[in-house]
Amino acid sequence: MNTTKSLLTAGVLGLSLLASSVMAAVSADEAAKLGSTLTPMGAEKAGNADGSIGPWQPLTKTAGSADGKGFLSDPYGSEKPLLTITAQNAEQYKDKLSPGQLAMFKRYPETYKIPVYKTHRGSTVPDEVFAAIKQNATATTLIGGGNGLENFKTAVPFPIPKSGVEVIWNHITRYRGGSVKRLVTQATPQPNGSYSLVYFQDQFVFRDRMKDYDAQNPGNVLFYFKQEVTAPARLAGTVLLVHETLDQVKEPRKAWIYNAGQRRVRQAPQVSYDGPGTAADGLRTSDNLDMYNGAPDRYDWKLEGKKEMYIASNSYKLDQPSLKYADIIKPGHINQDLARYELRRVWHVVATLKSGQRHIYAKRDFYIDEDTWQAAVIDQYDGRNQLWRVSEAHSQDYYNAQVPWYTLETVYDLQSGRYLALGMKNEEKRSYEFGVSATKADFQPAALRQQGVR
Repeated sequence: MNTTKSLLTAGVLGLSLLASSVMAAVSADEAAKLGSTLTPMGAEKAGNADGSIGPWQPLTKTAGSADGKGFLSDPYGSEKPLLTITAQNAEQYKDKLSPGQLAMFKRYPETYKIPVYKTHRGSTVPDEVFAAIKQNATATTLIGGGNGLENFKTAVPFPIPKSGVEVIWNHITRYRGGSVKRLVTQATPQPNGSYSLVYFQDQFVFRDRMKDYDAQNPGNVLFYFKQEVTAPARLAGTVLLVHETLDQVKEPRKAWIYNAGQRRVRQAPQVSYDGPGTAADGLRTSDNLDMYNGAPDRYDWKLEGKKEMYIASNSYKLDQPSLKYADIIKPGHINQDLARYELRRVWHVVATLKSGQRHIYAKRDFYIDEDTWQAAVIDQYDGRNQLWRVSEAHSQDYYNAQVPWYTLETVYDLQSGRYLALGMKNEEKRSYEFGVSATKADFQPAALRQQGVR
């Protein structure tokens, strides 16, 4: 009897260990690669075989200078393109382009181009963030079938990913300075290039950067986001508040909107998945912001592996305050003469809508930069499996604050010939402000009325 009981206990324990190992973090031996053969973020330290991708060489905080408004100088501003890909020669480079990028050449054969520059892999984050990432590697696990995280700290739970959903979580949780205020502008041009602008004032704070954060009781909130529309007048005063949760299936994202015209705060469950993006004229979904955000539960995520690809990087030229928005916004697409692309290694993840789930995008192909875990390109397909929208992010390293992030996000609608450009700040009074102070009280629904009064 005792022997049988012992065998049963051992069997249950073995099954339990086997089950937990499926969702377990990597071993200490594997995590030891971080900082040796891998960067502390999980990318390959070395360049590629032919030298067209160089080794990781992190930028210092003094890699350039900042002007009085906080805009950064371009450390690579004197460089010229190594080559320019156009509709005439795109076929030659198709193995390093996404289907969406190739479709842009076909849609705009006379104007769309990809100027390719020397690769500079300078992205870095503060040492304490690297230390948290290394702890995550051996501690963080997926829960809820991959829809939440356990034992997670600060940023990047899976620096050595084994599945597609782990790569996506790295993008969702990646380091963005901890806390930031920003003034950004959005345009949704007509096919002929005419457009109007929407101006936003955003505040974005991760939970562990709150002054009243309790590390012993962190709760389920990942970050707090508040966005006020400041212009045009018909939209000014509208404020969106989001409490982003780590496990959005167990506890869905909480969102509220203050409507300045009605002077009331209401819950906004539509601010998720394929709900319409704020003032985006139907050109992006809620989960298109930051290229992709939110709960991953509606898709199956397949990790295709790594590949070399031309992505928009070190986009300082596009961020210069000497530019006007009219210099950037052109018919069909942004002014590609201002863009800078580099050959990088990316993780390729394919998201396929689960049976019984609903989303306007039936499939999404993600190409995520190995150095930053930022989505660089996302090809989005409709229910007929036709390529519909192409998202491209133009990134830079805010080296003075050690923050990799976006300069500009675009969503190109191949069917309508329209597009969305979000994140421009060239004409604003300041660049990003990192390290802002905040408390949880600043991100409660009651605070929206005071902020949104006009």
